[in-house]
Amino acid sequence: MSRLRGFTLALSSVALVSAAQLGMRWSMTRLPLPAEWLNAPLVDPLALSVVALAIVAYALSMLCWLGALQHLPLGRAYSLLSISYVLVYLLAASLPGFNEPFSLSRTLGVALVILGVLTINSRRIGPISPRNTP
Repeated sequence: MSRLRGFTLALSSVALVSAAQLGMRWSMTRLPLPAEWLNAPLVDPLALSVVALAIVAYALSMLCWLGALQHLPLGRAYSLLSISYVLVYLLAASLPGFNEPFSLSRTLGVALVILGVLTINSRRIGPISPRNTP
């Protein structure tokens, strides 16, 4: 049960950090540079609200991550964070308003990330020892 809890917390962290990244990107395309916020005549309140929610999502993501580290080995847990690259790419390229293009090279990179995560988190046959090699 502890391993399942670790995976659940790690994947929750991935979902929250992915949402935060997308929220930040969406907001920053609608806001002036942060250094200009105080001098800007009108700042979009919706975009500012999304920035605030993204910061909260980052904080919650960190709490989930800390919980995941209690239940999973670091190498296994850390590999799961790579799933956020996949989610952000796929969502930013498919959702309207982000204008991120799909490309063969990016899609191939995402496929390799997924393959790596699956490889790291698959059941292990056992350690390789000199006695087991031909």
